[in-house]
Amino acid sequence: MTATDAQVRLLMKERSNGKTQQQAAVKVNLRSRKTVQKYEQLGQLPSEMKEPRCYRTRPDPFEKDWSEIEIKLAVAPELEAKAIFEWLCERDGAQYTEGQLRTLQRRISNWRTLNGHPTLTLDQIHYPGEVLQSDGTCMNDLEVTLQGEPFDHILFHSVLPYSNWEWGRVVQSESLLSIRLGLQSTLLKLGYVPEAHQTDHTTAATHKLGAEDRQKSAGERGYNEEYLQLLAHYGLEARTIHLSSPNENGDVESSNGGLKRAVKQHLLLRGSRDFESLEIYEAFLFGILEKRNARRQTKLDEEIAVMKPLTATPWPQMRELNVRVGQNGILRVGSNGYSVPSGLKGKRVTVRLYEWHIEVWYASQRIETLPRVPGAHHYQINYRHVIDSLLRKPGGFRNYRYRADLFPREVFRQAWDFLNEHLPPRRADLTYLRILKQAAFGLEADVAQALTLLLEQNQTHWDENTVLELTGSRAAPPAIPSLAPQTANLSLYDQFLQIVSSHVSA
Repeated sequence: MTATDAQVRLLMKERSNGKTQQQAAVKVNLRSRKTVQKYEQLGQLPSEMKEPRCYRTRPDPFEKDWSEIEIKLAVAPELEAKAIFEWLCERDGAQYTEGQLRTLQRRISNWRTLNGHPTLTLDQIHYPGEVLQSDGTCMNDLEVTLQGEPFDHILFHSVLPYSNWEWGRVVQSESLLSIRLGLQSTLLKLGYVPEAHQTDHTTAATHKLGAEDRQKSAGERGYNEEYLQLLAHYGLEARTIHLSSPNENGDVESSNGGLKRAVKQHLLLRGSRDFESLEIYEAFLFGILEKRNARRQTKLDEEIAVMKPLTATPWPQMRELNVRVGQNGILRVGSNGYSVPSGLKGKRVTVRLYEWHIEVWYASQRIETLPRVPGAHHYQINYRHVIDSLLRKPGGFRNYRYRADLFPREVFRQAWDFLNEHLPPRRADLTYLRILKQAAFGLEADVAQALTLLLEQNQTHWDENTVLELTGSRAAPPAIPSLAPQTANLSLYDQFLQIVSSHVSA
């Protein structure tokens, strides 16, 4: 019977205390005194008696093809074992069975360990007040909702590597506006300014250099001018990581995961992931950040001692653009388009671009406030802006490029499908556009409720007048006011002429 090192040490101790071999065996839970006798004679622990095994216990099924597999791995180290196994099965037919895949995976894993050269993580020395690292981390996997609607968002997260003090703001994209919002909020909360601000190669802060500006590799990037202006305003030096080296921003990258885990736990304790507004959700996040920062105050004090106090006034949290509205009533902001009231067609307007919305100004008046669309090549068309033009030119509705935006709710699309099926094309277009006009200049919810009722009743003959009757929005034509007839007294005019004539003759 085999024994462990601990059992052998204990039985030797029992024997030295005068116990018999049988008594020592019982004491250390061994079934036979012969085991005690064996280890007394050997004078060695079980671990000291083991010899490393340098032979296989079963034949290697991949021995014949291994040299060829090694060549493929040397040329393409990213090849997966499963792909190689499928290639072997296709080539050699029934020689391999499905159960041998795990054997090949272990063999390739051992080969990579002995022959690979992965990049190591290089631990860095952090100095107080030297740098503020920032990064945007996606929070969608937390499944947060605002008033029951899914809320896709990013946290612009900033960390001081020396103390791990952190702060963040909710944004919808990694843009210059999000950097401005996140960085300024962090500096205002901290009250001090470190030496440098470090980011990855986000296009909000950096751009590719042309051949004439490039000094090194083709992938070399430079800083955007507006980003440099923002840092100069606060007296910050711009830093970025090397290409394909996210580990250089490792403190904020690591803190991203820790913060998201903490937020998830607090959401579970809260019992709900739904929030009434963005402001309430951000206040929830600020509370979590405050608790995490409370444990870092001692090291933060060391950083504050060497940082400059914040004296610069914050920049406005928006950018102003001068944009001309197209003939189609759409203004383009960046790569996205927004519809505006048709009266602005061809006019130049001022667009104030915020992180979550845009404002359209004309003649010093705010005309529209619209949700800002993230990403590129997206359009936000408000049917209220184009309905009059469509009624004047109903033939343009059927093939309108942004027709999908003319169905404000699903029931409107269902109503259009019904009309298109039961009416001639032009009449179906006009009927739907007139219904849409009622929604634009009345209550959209009332019109939607009326359409739902008509579709549920499966009525086959209805039009915009039926919807008007159901909504009760048929307004009586305004009464024309009656004016009392007036007669002109020309004698007063004659008196005026006589006075003028007397002045001229004088």
